[in-house]
Amino acid sequence: LNGTVSLLSIIFILHMKELMITKNILNWYDLNKRSLPWRKKISFQKKQYYTLISEFMLQQTQVTSVIPFFNNFIKDLPSIKSLAKVKEKKLIKLWEGLGYYSRARNLKKTAQIIIKKFDGKLPNNFEDLITLPGIGNYTANAILAIAFNKPYIPLDGNIERVLKRYLYLKKEKEIQKDNLSQKKVIFGTSSRSSDYAQALMELGAIICKPNNPICNQCPIKINCKSFRKKDFILTKNIKKNKEKYFVLKVYKKNQRYLLIKNTKFNFLKNLSIFPMQELSNPKNFNETLNFKMSNMNMNIKIQYSKDNQKFSSSYWLDRTKLDGYILPSFTKKVVRYLEKN
Repeated sequence: LNGTVSLLSIIFILHMKELMITKNILNWYDLNKRSLPWRKKISFQKKQYYTLISEFMLQQTQVTSVIPFFNNFIKDLPSIKSLAKVKEKKLIKLWEGLGYYSRARNLKKTAQIIIKKFDGKLPNNFEDLITLPGIGNYTANAILAIAFNKPYIPLDGNIERVLKRYLYLKKEKEIQKDNLSQKKVIFGTSSRSSDYAQALMELGAIICKPNNPICNQCPIKINCKSFRKKDFILTKNIKKNKEKYFVLKVYKKNQRYLLIKNTKFNFLKNLSIFPMQELSNPKNFNETLNFKMSNMNMNIKIQYSKDNQKFSSSYWLDRTKLDGYILPSFTKKVVRYLEKN
């Protein structure tokens, strides 16, 4: 009997601790949250749409960078219907500068499926959400929490950082996704699930920053193990970028550059690039430019060509009207380099 009472006491103490964590974080959020366009007070249907767009844009991109793109996007495409019908050229133009263009194409495909299969309404369950293009575990959890106020905690980089520091998770096994997913129960739940998910993200973004966390403003520092130990260094899963080598060919005529539609490489698919050729582990490779794209380190050697080789889906770019074209940042950077050199 004493053992049962002790166990119940421990469970009660842990529950009360979770309640305090939740309460403190929400109180802090109510006073400190940033004013973001997708957090406006809007109808339930618009909130679903705003959440869908913002979560797609926030994949691989910082909040401050996303804001102007989000505002322009919803101004031109204010609903799921308009997104499902938008022409590819306009969609890519609206996305231009955000990078990772497959997100934009997946977003349109998702909108079309929502119209066709779900009567124009964003699914409110994990099983259906996960079947939509571009929606993985994290995005599904974020949508369920933020748009539908369901008790999910999406593990983005910000929440992971708070969790690692709060519990002082340092070992390789401790920082694996599966373990973090189990440990996040320490944060508890709230009837304000939408606010709570955003509050945890916000805490990581503006207080528990990667470097120099602002601990004196943190609402949960009292029980934070990293704060007690004064050790805020994070152990990271090291992902090695693949080294890739390319020869980029420049054809120039009357102050114009030849561009082609990329049907060859998986990156920047169907977008305008310079003619390129990949090399396998070349010797004595003297690179001209270096780009980091996704998990790839691109070593590029520029080669000027004069032959009249024909390319399918090619056109001549007028360098003086660069902003008038739909181009990925990669191509624009190459053009600007060529102009300077």
